Formats: sequence, structure tokens, C-alpha cells
Amino acid sequence: MAFMTLFIITGAVAVAAALGLLFARNAVYAALFLVLNMFALAVLYLMLGAPFIAMVQITVYAGAIMVLFLFVIMLLGAEQLKEDGGPIAWQRPLALVLGVALLLEVTYFVFAALGTGVRLLPPPEGFGDPHAVGLTLFQQYLLPFEVTSVLLLVAMVGAIVLVKNGRARAASSSEAGEQ
Repeated sequence: MAFMTLFIITGAVAVAAALGLLFARNAVYAALFLVLNMFALAVLYLMLGAPFIAMVQITVYAGAIMVLFLFVIMLLGAEQLKEDGGPIAWQRPLALVLGVALLLEVTYFVFAALGTGVRLLPPPEGFGDPHAVGLTLFQQYLLPFEVTSVLLLVAMVGAIVLVKNGRARAASSSEAGEQ
């Protein structure tokens, strides 16, 4: 019973942090809500018997990547999220429809699994230990791992270049307007 109570509390914290992330007006607060969500996921991983994945979740995602995100947010000066309804206005109804569809699918599969009495099998011996994860990651999934890291780096550099060019243009146009 204590396991289920901890699971419900952790799940509620994860959902609340995700909602806080979505509705935060300040980009820094949104990033901090994402960190809270990652910690809640790490607790869920611990409850599922995957301590290595939980520690990777905390050190890599909540630690290194979120520090990088906060650095980029503060470097770009994006303290306030824009709410002008411009090119993103069409995404809200689409996100609502897709969110409801996902909720309906999850509800269907949960009730289908409960009705059939499906039980999860325990993982095989050695599954999820650091040695096995490292071998799989750097042998079988090396190329996707490296491609993802390059894509993240290019996206971050592109965002910085776009903001810096936008600020330079705004500064030069304001100087030209003053003359």
C-alpha cells in the first residue's frame, strides 16, 4: 500500500510540474519546473527497480542539460515567453486535440490491460546494469546517440545566432531611426 501511495504522490508531482512548465510565463521558471519533473521521473525509475537510469536521469538531464538550458535562456535574455498569438496560434487547438486523443488512448489501454489481467514479467538478470547499458549504447546505438548530440548542438548554436542577429538588427535600426 505504501508503494502505491508513493507512486500516486510522485505521479501527481510529475503531472503538476509538467503543467507548471506549460503554463509558466517566465522561461526560467519553466526550466525549473522541467527539472522538478525530471526528479519525479527519477523517483519513478527508482520505484521500477532501475537505479542506474534514475541516476542518469538526475545527473545528465536534471544536471548537465538543464544547466545548459538555463545558461542559454539567460544568455538570450528570454525571461518572458511571448504571448502574441502570431504564428503559434494554430498550435494550441491542435495540441488540445492531440492531448485529448492521447488521454483517450491511454485510458483505453489501461482498461484493456486491467480487463485481461496482464501482468508484467520481471526483467532478465543483468538487464539495466551500467555495463549492459554502456555496451548497448555504444555498440548498437552509437550512430543515433551521436546524431542526436550533434542536432542538439546545432539547434543551440542556431538559436544563439538568430537572437544575436535579431538584436544587432534591432540596434542598428534604432540607431538609424534616431539620426
